[in-house]
Amino acid sequence: MWNKLNKSMMFCQMMFGLSFYGVLVSLTRFFLEDLNYNEADTMMIVGAFSAIGPLFAIAGGFIADKFLGAYRSLTISFVAFASGYVLLVLGASATNVPLSMCGIALASYGRGLMSPSYPSLYKRTFRSQEDFEKGYPINYSVNNVGAFLGQYLFPMLVLVIGFNGGFVISTVMATAALVMLIAFRKGLVGVASELDKKSVSIQNWIFFALISIAMIALVFFMFSNMDIGQNIVYAIGGAAILYFVSLMLKASKAESLKMGTILIVTFLTTCFFVYYGQMMTSMNMVAINTLKGSLFGFIPLEPEAAMAMNPLWCMVGGPIVAGLFGMLEKRDIHLSTATKIALAFVLTAIAFGILTFAVTTVGDDIVIMPEVFLVIHFFQAIAEVIVGSMVVAFILSVAPKHIENFSVSLFSVAIALSGIVGAAFSTTIALEKGQEITQEIVQHVYGDYFQLLTILAVVMVGIALAASFIIRKMLEAAKRSEAEMELVEANAES
Repeated sequence: MWNKLNKSMMFCQMMFGLSFYGVLVSLTRFFLEDLNYNEADTMMIVGAFSAIGPLFAIAGGFIADKFLGAYRSLTISFVAFASGYVLLVLGASATNVPLSMCGIALASYGRGLMSPSYPSLYKRTFRSQEDFEKGYPINYSVNNVGAFLGQYLFPMLVLVIGFNGGFVISTVMATAALVMLIAFRKGLVGVASELDKKSVSIQNWIFFALISIAMIALVFFMFSNMDIGQNIVYAIGGAAILYFVSLMLKASKAESLKMGTILIVTFLTTCFFVYYGQMMTSMNMVAINTLKGSLFGFIPLEPEAAMAMNPLWCMVGGPIVAGLFGMLEKRDIHLSTATKIALAFVLTAIAFGILTFAVTTVGDDIVIMPEVFLVIHFFQAIAEVIVGSMVVAFILSVAPKHIENFSVSLFSVAIALSGIVGAAFSTTIALEKGQEITQEIVQHVYGDYFQLLTILAVVMVGIALAASFIIRKMLEAAKRSEAEMELVEANAES
């Protein structure tokens, strides 16, 4: 199952996790302290940075499908990451907002190219769909090794080498991934789609360059004008879904039914990642304002590094999730993807229930111990592994081959829409610049907010289970339609 090609790609995935999440965990204090932003604007910027990149996976999927192929798109994505981090180094060194915005715009563009091209190329390095489905959760854990180290180490590193030093390290890591992709070019292109094996015309390169310039300029504008930017996210996300619906209406009955199941799963994924996005926004701000002390009394932990507990558990969660569902399948218990998402919402409800209890019972010292965040992130991380690994595999299993990359990009659209929605929700608990944190604020402002999220997670369990029933019926109907078509074709030939 494992070979040099998928191992080399997992190295790139780890470098992405280290560099991207190292930058992400640094941005909150960077904007609050160095660039003097307030809490609400900072949460929107950080939420947008985690969301806008996946949004542009729509264009990334289109580029990979129609113009460049997955390998070229993935290679160019790491060029964009490295270039964006260089601009962040310059922006941090000069305390320059426009340079910093350009940096995160370029990195977001790189993530947009990477999101749909990586899984489709990674899938082709395996011998079968079954091997891919077994391997993808492990890949998810490898990504989280990088994410954990980036989120845990960078807050401590920047205390010593500054924000610009941290961004330099991210540049080196993105460059290392780029070198690895180039080193394994022959093998990766060998298993890639036909488009990657053909030369790209000058016309296509020009078209790609124009799209890229437009995308980067739009992202820069969105980061600089977040009130308008969030509406642009909604518009682009909605347009992508409408375009997918138009393709669905033109497809055969069987393909149309399968594409319909992708839309349902995309809705469930969007709802789930609203909760995931809280980790970078509301939960991160709560940690900065309340987390004190070392983990277990001896592991140093900066407050904003609390989100590193998520990839820590995700590293453990990948093999656990793969092993659990593998064991169930050996016993002939096959859970649908939507049922697995329902299980993820159960875990999310537990996580946010614990967080609600922690903030509503906080003492006069306004301190929440690191161990509480560790438990919260355990449940949420396992839920994330389920959704993050299983949904992409499901989409690839039912999507028509000619729009495979675009179909995968709907997963990224879900992340983008949920990131902006989640960030907008989070601003309801943002404090004014210089406002003192009090026990009453923690218990009532934070408490009411997380209690509402807990209740909604419970509601989503029921919705996901209902969706599971509907999806099963749609796939059964698609299978019958395919059988009827094959019979008609056989009769026509005879």
